[in-house]
Amino acid sequence: MAGFWGRRRREDEALAAQDADLARRAEQALVAADERIRTTSDELAFAQAELGDSLTADLKAALEAVRLHLREAFQLHQLNHDEIPDTVEELRTRNARIAQLCEWAESLLDEKTGTLAETVAKVRRAPEVTAQVRRDAEALAARIPQARDTIARLSSRYSETAMRRIASSGDEAEQLIAFATHGADVSERRRAAKQNEEANLALETATEAVRRAGAMLDAVEDFEIQALRAESTLANVVADSRGDIVAARNAPQTPGVTAAAAALEAALGALAPTGTPNDPFAELTQLRAANSALDDAIAKAQYRMEHPLPSVDQVQHALDDADRQLGVARGLIAGHRGWIGADARTRLAEAERLRVDVPGMIAAEDTREQALSSARRVALLASEALQLAQRDIDSSRPQQQSWGGDGWGGGGRRGGGGGDIVSGVLGGLVIGSILDGIFD
Repeated sequence: MAGFWGRRRREDEALAAQDADLARRAEQALVAADERIRTTSDELAFAQAELGDSLTADLKAALEAVRLHLREAFQLHQLNHDEIPDTVEELRTRNARIAQLCEWAESLLDEKTGTLAETVAKVRRAPEVTAQVRRDAEALAARIPQARDTIARLSSRYSETAMRRIASSGDEAEQLIAFATHGADVSERRRAAKQNEEANLALETATEAVRRAGAMLDAVEDFEIQALRAESTLANVVADSRGDIVAARNAPQTPGVTAAAAALEAALGALAPTGTPNDPFAELTQLRAANSALDDAIAKAQYRMEHPLPSVDQVQHALDDADRQLGVARGLIAGHRGWIGADARTRLAEAERLRVDVPGMIAAEDTREQALSSARRVALLASEALQLAQRDIDSSRPQQQSWGGDGWGGGGRRGGGGGDIVSGVLGGLVIGSILDGIFD
């Protein structure tokens, strides 16, 4: 007993220490939250003077919500120190709630002040960003004549469809640069009028316009390199395609191979003559597609030569065999419904479900192999269902018992039992004869 009471005393002391630590942390959190409200209020006042009310509305709303909920924390703290005695559980619950409210307040104020700090930094950096936008716009404007010369030179080499992606890049870049310069002017005017939110929006749109203009001018310079790479790749694909056409003549001449080879020859014939403007990107895409189609057709023809397609008669014969197996299994299971277990019924149901899809796959050559496999699978499942059903029936039959001794004799005391045995044996013989007739 001394050990039990000693352990109980140590547990009480540990719990009391935890409660004391919780109370201390609750008081510290309450003091820190109160101080955080004061400092955040000062930050809000300075931010409103610099940014205005619109950009500081979120922090103001968060500060009001924190003040409202911390009233509950101060009320709970007051209840902990009034003249009314409290239980240990009440003190523990109140201190936990105080700590929770203070933690929520600190987290919310951290989030909102962080967002406000980013806004303040953006506003303070606005003159620098505006100057950078103007410098970038001037640098991009100087590149526009060169971009237009490049477009004019490439237009004589490539077709209109190929040049469509960059034909108007010079004009669009010029419009974007003008829009960016106008956005920078608007941003400066709004900032001077203390409309910082509108000023930030105008500056952001100007920055995005400069970025898009730069991307367009870069695309003009990259187009020439991409077109040269496409032409080089196109020459290799043309040589490979001509070799594939020769190889197709030695492949099995199926309708698919013949059609794919004709399509590839047509794609080669549709290529723009040498010295005329062309679209290397579109020609490369079409030629690759025709080349891949011929490769697939040759591979399919070779596979079919190695694995001959079963005839419709073969599939139908397999399906007829499956139907016979299904009929025997279905009749046996239906005639002994109470004796058949779940395994046999599951095999039969799976076979019947698979049987429904087989007729629709026989006509098409692409699915005829699958039809033959499915028909054989149906026959296998039906056979398994039949074997499982026979096993269940054999295990459920009454056992043959002896006609002598205790089984038949014993006078009136065992007369009723003898009658049950006879009926069981006769029933087993009748069922056996039925099963033999089914399987014969």
